[in-house]
Order: sequence, then C-alpha cells, then structure tokens
Amino acid sequence: MEGGMTDRDPPAPLPLEVRARLAELELELSEGDITQKGYEKKRSKLIGAYLPQAPGMDPSTGQERRPPVTPSSSSRYHRRRSSGSRDERYRSDVHTEAVQAALAKHKERKMAVPMPSKRRSLVVQTSMDAYTPPDTSSGSEGEGQGDGDEEGGGIGGDGSVTMETWISRAVRGASSPNTTITTSSSSRGSSASSSSTRSGGSGGGTGNAAGGAGHGSRLADVLAQQANISVRSPQNHHHHFHQHHKTENHSAPPDVTGYTSNSDHDQGEKAQLSGPAAPRPAPKYGNAELMETGDGVPVSSRVSAKIQQLVNTLKRPKRPPLREFFVDDFEELLEVQQPDPNQPKAEGAQVVAMRGEQLGVVTNWPPSLEAALQRWGTISPKAPCLTTMDTNGKPLYVLTYGKLWSRSTKVAYNLLHKLGSKQEPLIRPGDRVALVYPNNDPAAFMAAFYGCLLAEVVPVPIEVPLSRKDAGSQQIGFLLGSCGVTVALTSDVCHKGLPKSQTGEILQFKGWPKVLWFITESKHLSKPPRDWFPHIKDANQDTAYIEYKTCKDGGVLGVTVTREAMLTHCQSLTQSCSYTEAETIVNVLDFKKDVGLWHGIQASVMNMMHVISIPYALMKVNPLSWIQKVCQYKAKVACVKSRDMHWALVAHRDQRDVNLSSLRMMLVADGSNPWSISSCDAFLNVFQSKGLKQEVICPCASSPEALTVAIRRPVEEIGAAPGRGVLSMQGLSHGVIRVDTEEKLSVLTLQDVGSVMPGAVMCVVRPDGVPQLCRTDEIGELCICSVATGTSYYGLTGMTKNTFEVFPMSNSGSPISEFPFTRTGLLGFIGTGGIIFVAGKMDGLMVVGGRRHNADDIVATALAVEPMKFVYRGRIAVFSIQVLHDERIVVVAEQRPDSTEEDSFQWMSRVLQAIDGIHQVGVYCLALVPSNTLPKTPLGGIHLSETKQRFLEGALHPCNVLMCPHTCVTNLPKPRQKQPEVGPASVMVGNLVSGKRIAQASGRDLGQIEDNDQFLFLSEVLQWRAQTTPDHVLYTLLNNRGAVSSSLTCVQLHKRAEKIAALLVERGHLQDGEHVALVYPPGIDLIAAFYGCLYAGCVPITVRPPHPQNISTTLPTVKMIVEVSRSVCVMTTQIICKLLKSKEASAAVDVRTWPPIHDTDDLPKKKPPLLYKPSNPDTLAYLDFSVSTTGMLAGVKMSHTSTSAFCRSIKLQCELYPSREVAICLDPYCGLGFVLWCLCSVYSGHQSILIPPSELEVNPALWLLAVSQHRVRDTFCSYSVMELCTKALGLQTDSLKSRGLDLSRVRTCVVVAEERPRTALTQSFSKLFKDLGLHPRAVSTSFGCRVNLAICLQGTSGPDPTTVYVDMRALRHDRVRLVERGSPHSLPLMESGKILPGVRIIIANPETKGPMGESHLGEIWVHSAHNASGYFSVYGDEALQSDHFSSRLSFGDTQTLWARTGYLGFLRRTELTDASGERHDALYVVGALDEAMELRGMRYHPIDIETSVIRMHKSITECAVFTWTNLLVVVVELDGSEQEALDLVPLVTNAVLEEHYLIVGVVVVTDIGVIPINSRGEKQRMHLRDGFLADQLDPIYVAYNM
Repeated sequence: MEGGMTDRDPPAPLPLEVRARLAELELELSEGDITQKGYEKKRSKLIGAYLPQAPGMDPSTGQERRPPVTPSSSSRYHRRRSSGSRDERYRSDVHTEAVQAALAKHKERKMAVPMPSKRRSLVVQTSMDAYTPPDTSSGSEGEGQGDGDEEGGGIGGDGSVTMETWISRAVRGASSPNTTITTSSSSRGSSASSSSTRSGGSGGGTGNAAGGAGHGSRLADVLAQQANISVRSPQNHHHHFHQHHKTENHSAPPDVTGYTSNSDHDQGEKAQLSGPAAPRPAPKYGNAELMETGDGVPVSSRVSAKIQQLVNTLKRPKRPPLREFFVDDFEELLEVQQPDPNQPKAEGAQVVAMRGEQLGVVTNWPPSLEAALQRWGTISPKAPCLTTMDTNGKPLYVLTYGKLWSRSTKVAYNLLHKLGSKQEPLIRPGDRVALVYPNNDPAAFMAAFYGCLLAEVVPVPIEVPLSRKDAGSQQIGFLLGSCGVTVALTSDVCHKGLPKSQTGEILQFKGWPKVLWFITESKHLSKPPRDWFPHIKDANQDTAYIEYKTCKDGGVLGVTVTREAMLTHCQSLTQSCSYTEAETIVNVLDFKKDVGLWHGIQASVMNMMHVISIPYALMKVNPLSWIQKVCQYKAKVACVKSRDMHWALVAHRDQRDVNLSSLRMMLVADGSNPWSISSCDAFLNVFQSKGLKQEVICPCASSPEALTVAIRRPVEEIGAAPGRGVLSMQGLSHGVIRVDTEEKLSVLTLQDVGSVMPGAVMCVVRPDGVPQLCRTDEIGELCICSVATGTSYYGLTGMTKNTFEVFPMSNSGSPISEFPFTRTGLLGFIGTGGIIFVAGKMDGLMVVGGRRHNADDIVATALAVEPMKFVYRGRIAVFSIQVLHDERIVVVAEQRPDSTEEDSFQWMSRVLQAIDGIHQVGVYCLALVPSNTLPKTPLGGIHLSETKQRFLEGALHPCNVLMCPHTCVTNLPKPRQKQPEVGPASVMVGNLVSGKRIAQASGRDLGQIEDNDQFLFLSEVLQWRAQTTPDHVLYTLLNNRGAVSSSLTCVQLHKRAEKIAALLVERGHLQDGEHVALVYPPGIDLIAAFYGCLYAGCVPITVRPPHPQNISTTLPTVKMIVEVSRSVCVMTTQIICKLLKSKEASAAVDVRTWPPIHDTDDLPKKKPPLLYKPSNPDTLAYLDFSVSTTGMLAGVKMSHTSTSAFCRSIKLQCELYPSREVAICLDPYCGLGFVLWCLCSVYSGHQSILIPPSELEVNPALWLLAVSQHRVRDTFCSYSVMELCTKALGLQTDSLKSRGLDLSRVRTCVVVAEERPRTALTQSFSKLFKDLGLHPRAVSTSFGCRVNLAICLQGTSGPDPTTVYVDMRALRHDRVRLVERGSPHSLPLMESGKILPGVRIIIANPETKGPMGESHLGEIWVHSAHNASGYFSVYGDEALQSDHFSSRLSFGDTQTLWARTGYLGFLRRTELTDASGERHDALYVVGALDEAMELRGMRYHPIDIETSVIRMHKSITECAVFTWTNLLVVVVELDGSEQEALDLVPLVTNAVLEEHYLIVGVVVVTDIGVIPINSRGEKQRMHLRDGFLADQLDPIYVAYNM
C-alpha cells in the first residue's frame, strides 16, 4: 500500500484551471447532478494528459494522496487518502487505516457469504434518465442520533483538492484488499461473457467487481441459466484469478460472492498489470458437482451449493463455545451474557464537580430581552439587526432594530386584541402559539418571536409541514395538541405554499389540533393605537418559549425555557464568546432552535449585533456562500456545523480573495459529535493560509434540555493548542477511558469542547440507574446545574423529574448539592484542566451484549469502507432493535442507482467485516434501499425513528438485505440433550407410571347388533336395501348452481353395480381378488363403480383423476398409484379415458404401459350370471391410497371386517339412520372422506347430499346454501373448503342473509383432517357465520391417519370439544405444560373430536415404546376393529409394516397389539362427563412425527413456526418451513409487489427468533401458489423442499442469513 508511487515517476502537477474544474465535478457528483459514470468520464478526460499510464489502466479510477494535515503528521497514521470517496465529516484517517487493517485481518478467516439470488425483475434498476438524484445534502438539523450529522454532507470530499499525488490507488491496484481492477478496456466488453458463471454462488466475484456495463444483464443471464461451468479459453479469462475454495481457507481475502477466491492475490495483481494472466481451471462447485440430499438423493443445483456454502461458513467457530448442556427441565433459559473477566474496569478517583467562572453581571446588561429590543429599537433604530439572502447570495432585505421593534409591537398588539372578540380574546398572556416559518425567512420569524415575547405569549417554533403525511409532522402535531396550541403564526409566502383543499382551506395535518392560521406580515395587521405599549417586565420564571426535541423513538417533546433562563443563557454566551455591540455574525444554522436560535436570534439582540443569515437553500447552490459573506462583511463570528466546513472544503476553488482574518470566533455547533474533529482539522489545514487562525475554531456542545453545555473560548494569546483525546474504542464500549498509545487500530480521536459555561456547575454521572458520580476514567452522562437550562418537558411531569431534577450522588450515597442538575443527554468526561470531552449522545447509544456502542461511530466505520461509490455518503442510518432480549444493530444505507448487485453485495459484506473488526460487534441486518427513499427530516437529513419504524413494519422496501443472525445472536438457549425416559425398572403400580395415571382412553362399546349389522359385507347390505327399500334415495349430487344433477336410489345403485360387475367379468375377464383402479371425478359414477367391483369380487382403488389444466404434475401420480396398487385394469368415464391417452398425457407418462382402460358411460344391458359372494371377512375389501404430507405414497389394506366395523362406528357416533340427511363436501378418494362419500349411506341408509369441493371454486357459497336449503343437521367438509368459504364469503354475509341462508339447524359441522386442528381457522369460520345462525359449538374436527382412517369424530351427543393452552417451549422438549390463555409462548390446542366407538388409545414413548403418563406428550397408539390391516406395498417392507400395525408396549400391558399412528399427542381427563357418566378423556393431537423437525436437540412442528411467520406481515399469505442440513428454510408467499419481498427477510428472521429461539438459515420469497398443497389442504413441505433444491421455484428473492 505504502510505496505505491515510489517506483514510478511522480505525475506532473495539474494546472490550476484543471483543478478548479475537477472540484466542480466533485461537487456535481456529490449533489447527484451527474452520475458516477459521467463523473468518471469527464474526470479522466480532464486529467488524462497528466497521468503516467500503467499498461491498460483505467484512468478513471485514479486516487489522490493529500498533503499532511499538521507538520508532525509524518507518522503513518496521518496520511490522507481517498479523494471523492467519503463524507468528510466522518473522516478520520486513523479510522480509514483501521478499517483497511480490520478487513485485511479478515483475509485470514475468510467468510464465504453466499450471495442472495434475486428474480430478474427485481435486478433491473430504473433507467438513468428516469432517475432523480437524491438530495444528499443534508439539513442543518437531523433527528435522533446525529443531529444533522449523519445527514449527508453529500459532497465527496477532499479538502485540499491538490492533484499532485492523486493516482496512488490506481497504481497500487485496488483501494481494498480484494477488488481486482479490470484491466484494459477490452475486458469491459467481454465481461458479460467472461464472468464466471454465478451458479451456486461460485462466481469470480472479486474479479468482475469492476466489470462495467455488462453487469446488470450478466447477473440476470446467470440467474436464468443453469448450465454447467466449462473451462474457458485464455483470452476470455484475463481478469479472473480463480482458485478452488477450500474449507480451511488460510489467507483468502474477504471475497464474498462465492467459492472462488483470489488467495494468490498479490502475485495476481502484478501479473495483471503486466498483461493477461494464464487461465485457471474453472471452480468445481456450482452445478458441476453433484451433492446428495439428506435422504441420499443426488441433486444437482445452484441452491444446494449455496446452502452447502452457508453451512461451511457457519461451521467455523464464531461465538464462544456454549457451556455444557443444561438439565432438560421445562424452562429453556436464554443465555445471559457473562461479563468478560478481562474487560477493562474504571480505576480512577471519583469525579469532582466542575464549576464555571462567575457570571459577571455587567452594569448595562438589560433586565430582559424585550427590554434590550426596546432599548436598541428606540436609541439606534437605524442599526442593522439582520440581513437575509436570496438563493443567489444577494442581500434580500436588511431588518433594522427600529423595524424589528415596531413590527414586533404590531404583532403583539394584534395577537392580544385582534383575535377572537373583545369579551372572549382567542389568546391570553401565557398561551402557546406555533411559529411556522420557512428556513429562508428569518426576518418574519424574528418579528413573530419577539412579538410573542412582548405579548407574553409562548412561541413554539416548529418546521413547516410539507405534506399531510410528513414523517415527523404528525409527532409535532401531538406536541402542539398537548401544548394546547390553537393559533399558528406564519408568513404570507409560507401560507400560500401550505397544502390546501379544493375550497382553498388549509388541510388538517395528520395528528394536528385544529389551528387558526395567522399571517404576521405588517400589511395584514392593524396598527396599534398611539397609547398602546407592550408591558415590559424584568425576566421572571414565566415560560419564554418552547423548543421541540425529537427523541430516539420519534416522539416529539417540548422543552420549556423560562424568561430568566433565556436571559441568563444569553448573558453567559455573551461572556464566554466576548460578544460586543455592533459585531457582525454570520449564521448558517437553523434559526428556529438550538445554537442558531440562541446566537442568531437571542444573544444577537441582547448585544445589538448584526446577523447575516445564510439559508440552507443558498448553501445547496453555493456551499462557499458563508465564507464569501464572512469576507464581504468582515464578520467577527461565524456559527456553522461541520457539514458547512466540509462543503466549503469541497467547493473551495483556490479563490484568491478569500480572507478569513476578520474571524475571531468560528463556533462549531456540532462539536460534540466525535467525528467533527476531522472537518475542523481539514478546514484549518486549507484555510490557515487564508488568514484563519487555529484558536478561532471553537467547538461547542449543547442539548435541547441543557442549552449550551460547553464552549471552547476564543483564546487571545496564541499557542494554547486545543485538547485531543485518542481513546480506545474497546475501552469506550465498556464505558472506560483508556488513552491509546500503541497506535491501535480501533481508536476514537476526540476534540475538547472547552470548559463549563459561566455560572454553571458540571458533573458526570453513570448513564443508567441511580445518578452516581463516575470515576475520572469512566464515561458518563454530563449533568449541568445552572439557571440557564430548560426547566421541564411540557406537560410530562415524570420525564421532567428524571431529566431536569437530578440529584447526583457521591460514593457515600449523599447528594453532592441541594440544587437539582439537568441531564444533558451527552456522554463524555472532564479532562485535565477542566476541559470537557464529549464522546457521543445518549440517543445514539446501543447496548449490545452488555457493551455500549455509539451509532455515530458505526456510521463512521461503514463510511470508511472503500470503495464508497455504491452508497450515498450521508444517507446512512444506524439504529438498534430489540430481538430476543438484546439490542441488535441495523444499518440502512441508500444505494446509488448505477451500482450492480455484486458491487453492493461486496460492499455490504466488507462493512460487516469492518464493523466486526473494529467494534467487535456483529451487525444483525444491513439493508440497502434505492436512492432517495429514506424518510427525511424537514432539512433533508435522515429521519431516524421513521426509518426504524418502517423497517419494523416491513415498509422500507430495501433492494438488498444481508442478515447475520448466526454471528450476532449469542444468547440462544443451549441445545438440549435428551434425558433417559422412565423405563420398565420404574415401579408400575396398577395404572400409574412414575406417579401419573397412564394415558389411555377408549370410545364407548359398539353395543347390540341391529338388523343391518348382521351383514359382514357391504355388498350384502346394498342387496338387502335394494330389496327392502328399493326407492329410498341414498345419494344426491349437486352441481355448481346448487341444483340436483343426479341421484341414486337403493335399487338404482344395485342395478348400476350389477352392470359394472358384468362389464368387468365379460370385457375384463377379471378373477376374484384382482385390483381395479377407479379414476372418476367426485360423483355418482364413482360409487356405482365401487360397488360393481365388490359385486365382481375385485378390489377397488379410488384414484383422483388428473387435472386437465395440469396434466404434467397430476398424471404421474395417477400412473404411480395404478402401478403400485398392481391394478389390472382402469375404469373411468369417456372424457377421462380420452385424457389418459391424449398427446399431453404422453408427454408426462408412457401411455403405452397403461393397463386396459374401460369407460363405464355405456354399460352392457345384461346382468352378470352370478354376484360374487365373499366367504372370508378378513379378505381385502378395498385399498386406500394417499400421498402423505411428506410426499410419501402409502396404500393401506382395508378388509371387509374393518370396513363394516368402520361404518358401524360412524353410524353410532353420528346417530345415522335412513331418515337423516347429511351434506358432504369432501374429496372422495381416501381416508374418512371416501368412507363418508361411498360407504356410510349404504351401511346406515341415510341420504348423502354430495357436493364436489371443486365446484366451490365457481360458487363459494354452494356448500352453505345447500346445507341451509336441505335443512341438513350434520355436514362434513375439509379445511380447504372451510378456508375457501372464510376468504371468499367474508364480506358477503349480509347478502347471503338476504338470500335466506340460515345455518341455525346445523348440529355438527365436522372438518375431516389428518393433522392438528387448525383452531384459528375454525374459530374465524364460526365467528364469521354466527350471524347466519351457525352455533359456535357446532364446528369440530375429526382425526384419522394411515393406520386408522378415523380415530376421533365429534358426533352428535357428548360434551363440546375443549381447547387447552400449552407452553410451546415445553412442547419442544416433548413436555406438556398447561398455561393460561394469552400467556406468552402459549399455543391453543383443540380436542380432535371424540374417540369413536370401539377404539382404544394409549400414549406411548416413540423411542422406548413404554406407556406415558397422562398429560405427557407421546405417540398416539390405537387399537380398534377398524384399523387397517397393513400397508399395501410392492417392496414388502415387512419390518416397517409390522411395527406400524402391530406394536406391543415394552412394559405394562404387553399383550395388546397396537397400531402406531405416527402422530404426537396427549390425553387429558377433563371435568366434563360423557354419555355414560364417566369423566371425558380428551385427545389432543400435536403433529406428525415425520413432519417434526429436530433442531438444536428440540422438536419443532412446522405449523407453529409457519403461524408465527404468517402473523408477521399482511403481505405474507402462506408459509412453509423445512430443514436442510440443519438449516431452517422458510418459504413465504408474497401477496404484494415484488418490491416488498426484501422487507420480509428481517421480519421473518425476527419472528422466528423471538417466538421459537431459532435462527432462520434461508428465507425464500415466492409468488402466491408456489407452496404445494394436497387435496386435504395440507402443505407438501417435502415436495417444496425438492423443488427449492432443484431450483424449480422461480423465487422472487432468496436470502441466505449469515
């Protein structure tokens, strides 16, 4: 780095006019008037001739080294570099060095950060023409942390724009350890083709960082393609230095885009400058290498490579190892940050309070400010008081003291006498009024301010509200409301500019009270009568004015200042600044508050001074204007901020006529910002030759509460050098002052802000807790005891007490003074000789893991990261948010429109590393937003609290996000180690296991056999019904208009079934027991075909037909079921028959391998010779195939015995008999849905009204209207149906009511499901349709699974289903802990209906197979006559089957055979009694074992995490989670614009951390409908996982959390 220039000739010095033109360019760029590209082009043109060209070097990346600041700075720490690259106010070379060094350190422990992938539409930036540059220049006042300091100084700056040694950077290579510069112009053209393919994040990110124009398109191409990487030819490869990334990585620089890294960077750089380097083999990752999934399935995919990369990165130890496992108790304890035993401790003596000098009462000091105004207005009316400027810098208007006096008197008279009526004046002395004046009209403001003082009315100066929804103006409105403001004073021009309605009235601003607008221009006011004079008193304890202050959280407080405090403050300013009559003062600050108000409006009038006011608008046009005015008026004093000095440096064009020797004092208003020192130094360095004396620079510290805290006095005798403190950041983070001698990297250099104000006492107290005095080497909050401070926050007594009435305590515990002190909100210490140092603001303080960090310092570090060309310098916000009981740092910056994805991502990763290296603190989230989109304060700064608010609401719309929860969050609970469970050794006494009742329960007995129950076979029941009640209607099918499209009586069904049996025997030549696949839409044909199979002695398998619009995905499943079930033929309708053999079908499956397909639309006329009579009831009746949520296809065998027992159980539970009607809106292909649709009516004889769920998509009200019309008492539906009704009919309840929809007859509405009840959905459904008569107790759920298709079903009698609340944290440990409703971490669980007759349930430990105690979580085991008899699998996985269908307990009752459901749940005895008078046992289902995720030793159910995520933001419509190599992947569907996609990443991460103590590894944002859902409305998470890993989701955004 150092000897960049030594081995070449020095460049020729640049002529003056070239330098001036360059400075103008700098200014244009930083103001956003030209683009970065345009700037570089013009600049290279200008200096091209004067540059020694390195071979193939791009001249536009030149860089300058500045001459040293002070003579003593030959040390390597004071070298100035980087011309246009950073905001001067946060400049500190030490800091830049430090950041470079910290980044170099990171070379050793390289972090491979996988780059997020983004959809093309999100990548394409707006065209440059449409882009308006942001106003980076900032206001004179910011909010929150930086009081105008993190607002953008905007001008890329360099104080001394001397070009002599500008080029060091370019020749050295990169400004940073890892940006390889693209050599030779030819490479720019080819960069698109030669960029290494960025699949799997394996791009040569470092190489192409400078790749010019091809960038946006290239990324998009890469995202679009998935080809394997081939080795490229040499000529295309001359700016890439690949080396395969190994996991150990000894010395790779922080290349963040992928696997490849330039570990051999240095040789590379030399080679590069001397021409093309030799090609290297392409990296072997990306798609070129196959990886295996967890199940050993090979996947070839970008995504999995990225995830692998993330896993590798996260494997490296980052945080201290966790202590030994905790004993598995109920509580999960968050780690408490243990203080580091080696952390520095304060050792000094206790601080002594510092007393300022006596406030000398000068004989002719006026008794009040109004008295001063009266004196000057009458004895020297012609003396100039204020000169205002227009935007060209011409004097617009000179206000004399005579004019000010007469105008103020006029305002006072009109306020008191012309508003309201004589009897009821609108304003009385002591009332508050708002002052609304723009920044370019100080004269009108001054007249109004003094008019209020004369009328004894309290002015509240505020910003002009720009729009109705302005970020801060709503909070200002609350302040006005609480102050009881009813009148707002404003100027004519301002009044005309306020937003108005059509009728011309001023709009009511959001949050504002109703105000009367009162214009204070003389021409609008009445002249006071001759005999009227304002009443002028001596200064007293009445409130003089209220200054607004914006807090960290965005709230606005009003600080009240009494007349006595105002006068005393002016006196102490006059004394410390040695003001004399008729001095000229140039004011660049905001005159409405703070330093600008105190010096430019108040102290100036007391001393009859002449103020030259420079408006913000003029500073934007001409940043040098204030310096020109100082020369022009020979001003003695200037009030500025470091931003103004910084702007002047940048714009300074060697102006010959600049002479600052008249200045005796330059007041730096933000001297308390630790980073102002660099502006002061640079300014002095440039303008010393122009007559500026070092002692003239006077930083001061102030706060709204304490007014001026300290000012460095303008010293007369030369030689007293100002104080400097070089402090260790590490020490500061522990609140300790450690002077850093060993030129450490992370230091903070402070300048003093002078000594305590006259007449004041200052002390330093601990920032939190009791106001205890600090030690001398401790940082604390400065407190002031003086008459000249604010006295309260208006109307807030509690906060006032804590701020304005503080009694600091000594070690002994006694107060150090009987007078109260005021907290200043500034952190600092008192140095030797009583000079004050300020190290930061309380508002900017972030306490992370017990250490304190200052937002300003973090901003400075971010700004020191080179190159800065991707973000706007001044537009960076840093704040902290609470996540998981600690503060987490968030950095938000505005990105330039011309920076590419890779560039920005690179910059982001380096910022993270720099902050980690220097502050030893992790950044939780770094977000880049498009330029000009951060909310602004009225003067252009960043509105911090509003930014934070938007971030937390998900309304910031970033274009890039990098989250690092893995590195930041170190207080997670320790991973859990499972405890051994109770084994057989523990004594089992009767039905107790380890002291608890064994968890077992059963439904009632099946009872006596009725007439139709003697049949063992359904086919016999149907024949019996066809004989005894031939014309009784069993089935009615409705179409989408609610009309009956067809129906079947007993005899019709019997006859149809006979014909189908004949068809099977004749055409199909089928034998007994052969399998037939029935591929029918939901309806009557399906039922007839089923019974036809039974009549022919075949085994039917119902299969959902393929979806005609979606053949490619649905047909393979059909084919698979047909093959796996070993069906010898397929029966279907004509339409589906054509579909199965169509051209589209042949694209999806091999249509030649279908078994024979028979359509049943035209059946043979004749009956079969003989109906098949089954002999053995244990033979197969049918096969039930279903795809589980984990994507497994499982078929179970249902014997005739099970089928009859099943029907009988349901008949008893639901009290079904022929006179009943039941409405069924379910899919009839598997589980309970099939049984209800096809079997129950035949068995029990009731009429089933069939409503195909697909018809609801056309007519959502179909099901409910049918229920109401047919006066049905019992109905069954699925969750998808219920959700459809809730969403589609939510707003139509009134119109449905008017159509006569009445649900009051419904006794049971059962949701058929194989999952934990979705309480939220059933509750919102009940609430929604309560108005239509639906009884809330009617809605319940059932529960079934593969081994037993229905275990619970609510039925008609018995107690209502109960809901309990369990602690989610205990559940993760497989424990059940009941909590109160609404307690934190509570999860509602609803009972899954009542246990069916003939069913026994026990809860067993899935690992040990021992019985569990009551209210313990375990696997639900079931014993019943209608259990399925086994899996039907081709592969005959016998071990698996026997375990599932015939398990025995390991101790206790070891005889009974149980079927294992694979679901976790628990039993709990309730207080309710069931029909038999016993206490009712409720079964609560928690979730499927194969869905549950093991993370950190705990068991998580996806649905719980998904629920938290969906609640997080209104745009998240659906969510699914799965794990991949121990990383949690969260997929969310976004219902909104793609711009919102990145907002969701932090929100999702926060929600899962807060509620589940888990760190999300990957967040995937997709379009609606991407998450696959099966017919039962269950998410197919494993399909989703496979789709994600195979890169098939086309996600909008994928974020890899670090």
